[in-house]
Amino acid sequence: MARRRRVAGRGRVAGRRARGKQAAQIEGIGLLVVAVVGVSLAVVVFQWLMAHWWVLVVLAVPACGAGAAWAHWRGQRARWARVKERGLRYQLSQLDALHHREFEYAVRDLMLRDGCRDAVQVGGRGDNGADVKATDPLGRRWVIQCKHRKAGWSGSAVGTPDLHVLNGTGRQLHGGDVIVLVTNGRFSSQCPPYAKSQRLHLVDRQLLGEWAAGSRPLWEILGRLPPPRGSSALS
Repeated sequence: MARRRRVAGRGRVAGRRARGKQAAQIEGIGLLVVAVVGVSLAVVVFQWLMAHWWVLVVLAVPACGAGAAWAHWRGQRARWARVKERGLRYQLSQLDALHHREFEYAVRDLMLRDGCRDAVQVGGRGDNGADVKATDPLGRRWVIQCKHRKAGWSGSAVGTPDLHVLNGTGRQLHGGDVIVLVTNGRFSSQCPPYAKSQRLHLVDRQLLGEWAAGSRPLWEILGRLPPPRGSSALS
């Protein structure tokens, strides 16, 4: 009787081992099948993409655009952090030495320094008279055109034709509340009366030097500014 129990026990153990081995074999075969199917599918997709290479180009364009946008956003945040930390200041000699495009970025950075968190340089071909756009802490939208003169005050004067362009686009096209023309040089004698009549603001070399080298925002230096955009802008 005892011997029969031992034989039966060994039989049950052997049966469990056999079933376990069979399950392991089935699982292994299943994994192998999945691997073969995956490799085959990858080969088919690769061959299809090689035959339709233009699909890769189409997919690469938005991917590159998204990557560039992300890198630009990261760069803008880092740049703003540096500007805020060092309390940006410019001497007129530094501004004179800039390329005209760098001068636009310098004006943009000064607006950032003064609290215009959305200040952006937009100058270039087809800019329609706007080189920098920003919203001040009171909600007013600034449209700024920049005129750089390598010779500073001794360079050619900025004339009314530039003001005509800015006046025609600053409010109607760009939606500006404060329309400004900034130069490291000077304005012709016809510019101040025209600017006053059209509610434009002029920042010549003297005002630019005060703004760039000081700590007061431009809206505290200029006069005759429009009121804030509603009470929500003050909160």
